[in-house]
Amino acid sequence: MRVATNRPFVTFKSLSKITSSVLSVSASFGLLISPIAAHAQAAPAVANPLGLPDTVTLLGNSNPNVRRATAIVNGHVITGTDVTHRVALLTNASQSELPEAELQRVQMQVLRNLIDETLQIQEAKAQEIEVPRGQINDTYARVASSNFGQDTEAMDAYLISIGSSPVSLKRQIEGELAWQRLLQRNVEPFVNVSEEEVNEVIKRLEESRGAEEYRVGEIFLSATPESAAAVEQNGVQIVEQLQQGASFVAYARQFSEATTAAVGGDLGWIQLPQLRSPQLEGIVAQMQAGQLVGPIQIPGGYWIVYLIDKRQVLTADPRDAVLSLKQLSVDFAPGTSEEAAAARVQSFQEGVARIRGCGDADQVASDIGAGIVTNNEIRVRSLPEQLQNAVLQLQVGQSTPAFGSVQDGVRVLLPSVTCAIFATTPTSNIIDRLAAR
Repeated sequence: MRVATNRPFVTFKSLSKITSSVLSVSASFGLLISPIAAHAQAAPAVANPLGLPDTVTLLGNSNPNVRRATAIVNGHVITGTDVTHRVALLTNASQSELPEAELQRVQMQVLRNLIDETLQIQEAKAQEIEVPRGQINDTYARVASSNFGQDTEAMDAYLISIGSSPVSLKRQIEGELAWQRLLQRNVEPFVNVSEEEVNEVIKRLEESRGAEEYRVGEIFLSATPESAAAVEQNGVQIVEQLQQGASFVAYARQFSEATTAAVGGDLGWIQLPQLRSPQLEGIVAQMQAGQLVGPIQIPGGYWIVYLIDKRQVLTADPRDAVLSLKQLSVDFAPGTSEEAAAARVQSFQEGVARIRGCGDADQVASDIGAGIVTNNEIRVRSLPEQLQNAVLQLQVGQSTPAFGSVQDGVRVLLPSVTCAIFATTPTSNIIDRLAAR
């Protein structure tokens, strides 16, 4: 597949034109060889000159329809390996293996996104915007820090183990940084947020104090009357994968046709009237945080909605509390028997029960051979939903019930001090919201 353009930026939306081009080339090739074919047909037949058997058994996979996806974008080659590595990043969040048909659909979508990404990087370079390698590595290190405790080598090994590569993730980081820089230079200079606009937003917030706000994630799939059935089925398959643990952000980036695709489908904090649809307002109003609904037929296509969170405007929410937490944990060696694991967990729980204050935690951890980690800036909202209420009900020095598994380790959390609860919207946040529009 070859994608070339004299235009500075082209968004690749469909493979149909490329497929037609490939078929045209094949047809032309057929015309070129047709005289030879005609000559061969005119030649006298020779009865099995090679002595081949009448029945031939082919060894290995001879499926002619299997092709490795490849594209050339203004001279830049996208290989099948590039597609495979990026697909691994997307599908790894799912706890189950993708069916073959679903995998092929994901591969084609990833290829489209790789083409778009390459065009974005090329457009940035054409405008003399370069992303320093050091900045890419720094962003990569931050991702490693949030997932592997600042160990980039551990993340390297992890990416390779899932069938991806550090190079693939760094290429994605480069594409996002390049596009951000391009927008910052070409768009942001023309964005001017006045004091009157800020004051107007503050006034509206005060007037709506206590009203519900919803943080919504969306995936929009466009459809025509002719394609509606196929698009709806596509939406059903996406929802099934998300319900099995796939990343909503990753799927929104890859499949959504809404402008929010670039930010993982995140609409931000909104009030229901901003949806401008009584149908969608009614659906979102009934949803609970963490709930997924869809696909919903709307004008122009289908909508998949994920309620990330909800809150009340300018009202203190205990989940915004910032806590200092200690985490005690025990791990289990591979092959640990069920009986040994149960005894270890019981010993761990008995040790935790002896803690009467945060000062006891380090000594108890040492006595029972548990690991201990302290973090002084944990927002309750960032914890798993099952733990949020449990943590908020604890007194200093008390612990949550033990949670985890033999595979992931068993742990408890102990809050030591509440640092702050935020109930206001800083002016800087309002300016950022207005600029983003």
